[in-house]
Amino acid sequence: MVCSRPSVPPSWMSAAASRVDFEGNVSSMSDSIFTPPPPDPVGAANKTIADVHLGFGERTFSAAGAAVLSVILVNPLDVAKTRLQAQAAGVPYSNVTEYICARMTAFRTNGIFSDLRCSPSCARAALFGPSFICPPDCFTYKGTLDVFSKIIQQEGIARLWRGTNAGLALAVPTVAIYLPMYDVIRNWMEDLTIRNAPSLTTYVPLVAGSMARSLACISCYPIELAKTRMQAFKEVQGGAKPPGVLKTLNGVLPSSGYSNNMQNLQRYRALWTGVGAQLARDVPFSAICWSTLEPIRRRLLGLVGDEGNVGGVLGANFAAGFIAGGLAAGATCPLDVVKTRRQIEKDPAKALRMTTRQTLMEVWRDRGVKGLFTGVGPRVARAGPSVGIVVSFYEVVKYVVHERRANAL
Repeated sequence: MVCSRPSVPPSWMSAAASRVDFEGNVSSMSDSIFTPPPPDPVGAANKTIADVHLGFGERTFSAAGAAVLSVILVNPLDVAKTRLQAQAAGVPYSNVTEYICARMTAFRTNGIFSDLRCSPSCARAALFGPSFICPPDCFTYKGTLDVFSKIIQQEGIARLWRGTNAGLALAVPTVAIYLPMYDVIRNWMEDLTIRNAPSLTTYVPLVAGSMARSLACISCYPIELAKTRMQAFKEVQGGAKPPGVLKTLNGVLPSSGYSNNMQNLQRYRALWTGVGAQLARDVPFSAICWSTLEPIRRRLLGLVGDEGNVGGVLGANFAAGFIAGGLAAGATCPLDVVKTRRQIEKDPAKALRMTTRQTLMEVWRDRGVKGLFTGVGPRVARAGPSVGIVVSFYEVVKYVVHERRANAL
């Protein structure tokens, strides 16, 4: 049983940075997850070797590598979640007329097209005059697996990684800001609270995670806006290259009516449309995630004992990240629905007038609890592994870098 083993972190933890960062003073927290830790002047005076010698650049490199791996692996789930939420918001995936016109335009014909099925293999198409046409539900998503199936049949398997370039462009700087800043803020706040207010140390991960995530979110928000739009809107013109990040962002900007520099600055405000909803989602997500992850990780690493190695660091961090990420994603799903709705609004004037509270009430009024949790399945399935991968990769790289330095001394 977990409770039968001591939860005091093993000796190798203080020398191996097997967390985002476990310090000697932090590891003196009591066995109870929720009991505030007593002051530990000895631990507070002895920073770990990793904390002293791992620079901000090395932390950034670790975080960026974790972000790349995570984005590539879980992007299909992100696409499924976005499509389900966009469909609930009114994006017309089932508009057969629009699909027919696009197909005919793509093949440069004004005549009757003989095959207007959603895919060549679809057996549900009915003969309508000289043409085969699929029923509207061929273009309606019913769940995560249905999204995968229809995207692969109608658009090709590569579309499951739609927005990966934006995801990478977003994740690398975001995580490279987020995790290192979380380290820096958390270490500083823990030192401060242990010396002056030990009872508040328990809440440091919550505050540090919220502050770091806010900074990362505001800095990189336009790329997040482009990613959501790239994933939400279906490209139906055969052979046409989908718009990239820059073209998508150009489509967000109002096209006319600005004559001076000040008005042009106001024009670029559209690139931060919905940033309030993003913060409303990400700050609680980070607070829930880190305040859940840290005690779970300490318990798991305490079970590893002095025989801890890379495998132990990897397993403990992945398990803690998986659990914390899934819980945080489920709890903040209504705010994610609001974020998606605000980001896919194509009318710039309306998008600027929309508020997070107003959108949340509209979803509740129109679709109730089911609407607020649209896409919760793929969101939780994406966030658990994503947080687990990012945190475990980040910590393992830090662990390996530190071990090499320690062995070289």
